[in-house]
Amino acid sequence: MVHLYNLHPFGSQQVVPCKLEPERFCGGGSDALFVAAGCKVEAFAVAGQELCQPRCAFSTLGRVLRLAYSEAGDYLVAIEEKNQATFLRAYVNWRCKRTENSRVCIRMVGHNVEAPSRESFRDQMSIVEMPLSEAPLCISCCPVTGDLLVGCTNKFILFSLKYQVIDEQLSVLDFERSLIIHVRNITPVEISFCVGYVAVMSELEVLILKLESTPTNGERVQHRPRKPSTLVTRAEGVNNETLHVESDDFVLCPKPMELLGENSEQSGVSVTLESTGLEEGKIRYFHVQHLLYRRFAPDVSSYASSDDVQLHSLQLLPIYQTDSLTSQRKNLSQEKELLSLFCFFSLPHVGYLYLVVKSVELMSVYQYPEKSQQAVLTPQFLHVITSNYLQCFTVRCSAAAAREEDPYVDSTLKACPPVSMDVCVLRIQLFIGLKAICHFNSHIVLLAKADPDAVAERGEAPRRLLSKKGTRVKFRTPPVAEAGWSLYVVNTVSPVRLYREMVDYSNTYSKTQSCIHLLSEAHLLVRAALMDASQREPGDTAELVEAFKESCGHLGDCYSRLDTPHSHLALPYYRMSGLSVADVLARVDWAAGGGPQKGLIFYISHSLYENLDEELSEELAVKVVQMFHVAEPKQVPHILCSPSMKNVNPSAAMSYLRKLDTSGLSSVLVTLTKAAMALKMGDLDLYGSAMKSHSEMKLVCGFTLEPRLLIQQKKGQIVPTEFAVHLKETQPGLLVASVLGLQKNNKIGIEEADSFFKVLCGKGGDAAPQLLVDFWEAQLAACLPEVLLQELLSKLTSQYIWRLSKRQPPDTAPLRTSKDLINACSHYGLIYPWVNVLIASASLPDKNYTEDLSKLQSLICGPSFDIASIIPFLEPLSEDTVAGLSVQALCRTRLKEYEQCIDVLLERCPEAVIPYASHELKGETRTLWWKKLLPELCQRIKCGGEKHQLYLSSLKETLSVVAVELDLRDFLNVLPEDGTVAFFLPYLLYCSRKKSLT
Repeated sequence: MVHLYNLHPFGSQQVVPCKLEPERFCGGGSDALFVAAGCKVEAFAVAGQELCQPRCAFSTLGRVLRLAYSEAGDYLVAIEEKNQATFLRAYVNWRCKRTENSRVCIRMVGHNVEAPSRESFRDQMSIVEMPLSEAPLCISCCPVTGDLLVGCTNKFILFSLKYQVIDEQLSVLDFERSLIIHVRNITPVEISFCVGYVAVMSELEVLILKLESTPTNGERVQHRPRKPSTLVTRAEGVNNETLHVESDDFVLCPKPMELLGENSEQSGVSVTLESTGLEEGKIRYFHVQHLLYRRFAPDVSSYASSDDVQLHSLQLLPIYQTDSLTSQRKNLSQEKELLSLFCFFSLPHVGYLYLVVKSVELMSVYQYPEKSQQAVLTPQFLHVITSNYLQCFTVRCSAAAAREEDPYVDSTLKACPPVSMDVCVLRIQLFIGLKAICHFNSHIVLLAKADPDAVAERGEAPRRLLSKKGTRVKFRTPPVAEAGWSLYVVNTVSPVRLYREMVDYSNTYSKTQSCIHLLSEAHLLVRAALMDASQREPGDTAELVEAFKESCGHLGDCYSRLDTPHSHLALPYYRMSGLSVADVLARVDWAAGGGPQKGLIFYISHSLYENLDEELSEELAVKVVQMFHVAEPKQVPHILCSPSMKNVNPSAAMSYLRKLDTSGLSSVLVTLTKAAMALKMGDLDLYGSAMKSHSEMKLVCGFTLEPRLLIQQKKGQIVPTEFAVHLKETQPGLLVASVLGLQKNNKIGIEEADSFFKVLCGKGGDAAPQLLVDFWEAQLAACLPEVLLQELLSKLTSQYIWRLSKRQPPDTAPLRTSKDLINACSHYGLIYPWVNVLIASASLPDKNYTEDLSKLQSLICGPSFDIASIIPFLEPLSEDTVAGLSVQALCRTRLKEYEQCIDVLLERCPEAVIPYASHELKGETRTLWWKKLLPELCQRIKCGGEKHQLYLSSLKETLSVVAVELDLRDFLNVLPEDGTVAFFLPYLLYCSRKKSLT
């Protein structure tokens, strides 16, 4: 379907004062128009105040058959005919051709410039002749590199643009014949070339190739053309030689065909490459990739002439990366980075637009109401001429390019109208006898050749361009109107001006689907202008950006107020518009009936879920609650928890929450939200009754459903709510359990949870508030994944050690004792018995100190603790204290440093030596009883002292164990040789009796 509008993309027109009837013409960059007539080319200015004024003229060798201009290199190339022979010539430095009699240098391609002539190259035009073995049929210049591709009957020749360096101040533009593309079974009528992509068109066929620049498996370009090893026959067994086989009874025509990607190699068109570059190291293209082949069939049923079914207007249109558009065009070393490439070609009544980068796909099909003569494609429009009309179609190039450039398009962050959207005609402008068209910069050039009758009619009633609101467009009477032909330069209006008109026009549709379509067209127009930096002035960017944001706002309005399957697009469009939630709400017509549409609800709910740093006024906040109560009542509690709704009237919010109770939508989340509103109102009785209506487990589930009841973010910072502050004072256990539930359900991260408790308790630095320590202990008890275990253990031990070393009590009462943790958490182990003996030997400061020490000892005794990780943290705990001694002894024991532990205990706490040995010296370490402990005790007993009785008692316990473990001979060997055998007689007697029994 094609939409037809009556807009004004054409602003004004002027007549080019050509002296002869134009035969060929083309644009010359942004400031010139070349017109070829007979054996002469005229250049006219098309920029500034000198619009359509002659600039220069120069003679050609013969009649110009084809004409093309390259902005890279600023040269003009022409196929000329003289005496039934064709020639290919490039006109370089044409801007220095001041008069028709000015000197001109003619040289052969690739020939070095002679020294005496070097100075003359600065101020004169050069003609570079390029001899060919076959007659040239068509030409195309790469818009990026300036390379020239020439099409002949069976091959294409690529001339690479280069510069001959004459001296430090002068370089001369030249060409190098670098590649020959041998093509069989297709005869080109038109070609188009762009950064390695080649499009070829015959009368009924189109072929698109890509010249690959990266060799594979050591592949090299063949320096001589070779026949392919296998020739693929054309589909249906028909080749070019049998396209039109006629007899008296029938005409044989091929079937139409479309082959995409690798399948296009089955077209039967054979392509091989032959490198002709002089330097081996500069081979640019190595092999060919087939992208598209399409063949059309003439409609013989209509008895149309052959001219009515031929293809025309082949064109490759590149769109570049936006970042790369600042590179200098004439600097070949700074090539633009291609973003997307489009190919257009047309039959008389229908045009086809393909996307050919990354994937090949048909984007749009254009139906013409009349037989077309020619068409030109731009990033914004497709301009088509028929015999009497200039038509302006919209295109989808910017929509496709936007999706290539930005991965966030078609997400909740960004949006773009779809490529598949219906095309439309913005304008059908009357002209008489249109024959040819070209486009460059912001100008359309039209050649009109009217019949004598039409000329007479035109003389009676001068034709004017249609304009809006009665305003007349500039018009100059052609000085040669009687000749029956005219060359017009039609200026297109600026994108912003046309955008404004499209927005005004859309108001007639009152937010219907047609309104969305037209606003989408306006959006794509501005987006295309922003992407095409080469076609806009630097000062226009700010105005275009503003128009872009405005268009996003208009589209957001449409999708938010219309009930469409795509109403969710209101969210990304409003985001791109830069409008705040308050701005969007101010645009909503509250008096309109029917209630809020789902697009607006979708936008507001997502915006309020994202913790925006925007606070709605009390009036707007209540309006939002009212909207959701009507449209989505279940979302009311979630909406009220948004930081943006901070200013909502709690009494009004409570009334809507009570309505949920009466409507059967009551839940634990509704109850918690009512409790939060009651706190805002200062009604603690209402708060208490709400909190008592559900069990603690259900309340935890309710907080999990809506974390913002406890935790909010403002400007990227964690902010505890008033509800969380109140729970800290009244129900800290519920608060810790709720935050743990949030973490288990991935509603909050580890660092966010830690930050929350620190902010809530007002603690910073190394000191962790007790509530955070309670949370860490709860995490351990909840058996978090193994990857977090050691980090969590490290946090807890460092805090226990810090408190013990600083004698710092917790700021609040701990929620769990060491016994609770040992019983509830497998990571807390039973404290070894000898540790209790050690602790009992001295008095501890207080209960809190004892609890921290017990928790630390229990962690070290647990199965999950990595002892090596705690060693660096033990330095603050001195062994002079019981806490330090016990922790050091536990760590050395876990590291199997038993001998050192025995030495320390004998010195500091002898009463704990035997419990320590009984618990630890087992298995492989059993021998330490008689190898380490027995000699040490004997030695210390000899020294006497106040601990003599403790050592003696420990020695007796040791001898009891040793006598049981060793036989008589071994027992005698371990006894000291100091004449005190009488002391050991009871144990010797025991050993001898044990021996006799065995």
